[in-house]
Amino acid sequence: MEGSTMAVNGRITMRRAIALASGTLAVLGASQLTAQSSADPDSTAQGDVSVTIYQNGQSLVQDIRQINIANGRSRIEFPDVSSQIRAETLSFAAADTAIIEQNFDFDLLTPGKLMEKAIGQTITLVRTNPATGAETRERAKILSTAGGVVVQIGNRIEVLRDDGLPVRAVFDRVPPNLRARPTLSVNVNSTRSGVRPASIRYLTPGLGWTADYVALYDEGSSAIDMQGWVTLTNTTGTTYHNASTLLVAGSPNGRGGRTNQRNMVRAGTESSGREQVGDFYLYPIDARTTIADKQTKQVSFLDVQGVRARKIYRRNVGWMRNERNPVNVSSELSFNTSSEGGLGDALPAGTVRFYQRDSQGTPQFIGENTIGHTPTGSELSLRTGDAFDIFVQSEVEKREEITSGEWEKTGRFTVYKDGTETARIEEERPKKFYQTTMRYTMTNAKDVPVEVDLVQSGLDRGWWSRDYRIISEDVPGAQINTDQRKWVVPIPANGKREFRVTFATRY
Repeated sequence: MEGSTMAVNGRITMRRAIALASGTLAVLGASQLTAQSSADPDSTAQGDVSVTIYQNGQSLVQDIRQINIANGRSRIEFPDVSSQIRAETLSFAAADTAIIEQNFDFDLLTPGKLMEKAIGQTITLVRTNPATGAETRERAKILSTAGGVVVQIGNRIEVLRDDGLPVRAVFDRVPPNLRARPTLSVNVNSTRSGVRPASIRYLTPGLGWTADYVALYDEGSSAIDMQGWVTLTNTTGTTYHNASTLLVAGSPNGRGGRTNQRNMVRAGTESSGREQVGDFYLYPIDARTTIADKQTKQVSFLDVQGVRARKIYRRNVGWMRNERNPVNVSSELSFNTSSEGGLGDALPAGTVRFYQRDSQGTPQFIGENTIGHTPTGSELSLRTGDAFDIFVQSEVEKREEITSGEWEKTGRFTVYKDGTETARIEEERPKKFYQTTMRYTMTNAKDVPVEVDLVQSGLDRGWWSRDYRIISEDVPGAQINTDQRKWVVPIPANGKREFRVTFATRY
């Protein structure tokens, strides 16, 4: 800069820039910024708010406000909307009013943004002498904030340094399009003037809910008491005041995916009586509630006692698995969501946490698992952990080939030329038979007898080996499907049992 001097006093970091801008809030007095900053944090421009929250990361917000709309063309501002609003989903409605244009100002007022947006503006720098407390004021034009704050003070260029000396930056006004709160503005054309309801409706991410269940298991009565909690989270940048809240269990197409149903043994066929929209269940929150920004809130939606339940010890073994060491069986709790079973409701996807009372009557945590969206009447079996005292070791005790003395010739390749078969290539493929005896060694260190649900998987190896037979089994089993067979095997208290099954298979 010709004819000027440059005083380079070091550099200022973005942290320092934010600290400088933060001082603004204390010195603006009657300016617009101070008015915004001193507002009641619980105040809101929102009207009658309804929030529908889905489990797939998006929500529907509907807000009806009483607005004084001028005749002809005018601009209406809606502060306190979601900072993550999906603008393309916005719907505006007011009587005798048509929308022309909409704008969303999402650049929110922060100290760093305030300094950045003030480039080219003149501000006041207030420096305090740490020894005397005396203040000096200088007018400074902000030239750049890239890597530091560069200002012009009179005829000199100064890079403000980050030396910890008391310094404040005072701004004369809030830069355009910089808002203290997320604000939606619409340009409208009205055929009359006056106050009337004006509604906006939009989709936004940042609002979500999950279902959490607390189940107290009583082994003596084979029952659980279950409470269901809705956990609401809000990261939209906006608080929704006194909102009517509706929760939807399900994932409408477009976002999200299917829930995991690995813990569902059988799907239910019983109607729950809950209201549905399309194929999704509705869970309304009884009373209006305020969903604060950056808040997690829990609301009860289920409270039932005496749901019939039973403990299951289960072990699933792969085909011909030779295990060097015993393996813990899994401990599971099984219950039904039917009315007859004592629950009688559809359960949204979530996490079930189980507790059981100790000898002093104090509930202790014994494990947790997840469920998918579960219709009424479904049977669930939730693994809570490994049983400490019960083990199963799987071994192939014996395997031998049984020959039938027959060979098959199978047409494998046929060659055609000009529509006429010219050659056929055949190969001999032996049909082999095997007999396999599986031994399952089970131990129980408990002082009471137990039963273990033993499942043998891997019986269906594909089209070439689906022909298998059970030659013998120590306890009659039940075929679950072509791939799995289950036995309920009793084990004595403080005892051991060897359980055998012999299979015949064809390959």
